[in-house]
Amino acid sequence: MDARVDPARLLGIAPGDAHVIRNAGGLVTDDALRSLVISHWELGTQEAIVIGHTGCGMTNFTNDTLRRKLVSLGVDAGVSSIDFLPFSDLEASIRTSVRRVTESPLLPDPYVAYGFVYDVASGRLHEVV
Repeated sequence: MDARVDPARLLGIAPGDAHVIRNAGGLVTDDALRSLVISHWELGTQEAIVIGHTGCGMTNFTNDTLRRKLVSLGVDAGVSSIDFLPFSDLEASIRTSVRRVTESPLLPDPYVAYGFVYDVASGRLHEVV
């Protein structure tokens, strides 16, 4: 989701080369998994790459701190029931997301998934999984 990260430039891909699914934290949520399943079964993709990045804002808050902030700004409709999925360990989060892909019964065995951290300062990828 971070505007500093351009997946096409980072990976050297052109339009039509890959399906890019972006969300806060680069997490394989139920919705991201839904998109991967559709991408595989309807469009033939065979692998996924989960990329997190240094300086990710998802490590800067907890559900409680964000909820309190929203309530203090007058936003309270249903905020207590939302899990914003913050995390404190970027590499652990990436490993969890990769595991969600590889262990999904909705994707064939083997469906390959890789995990990387993108260093925003250097522009380099570091493999996690």
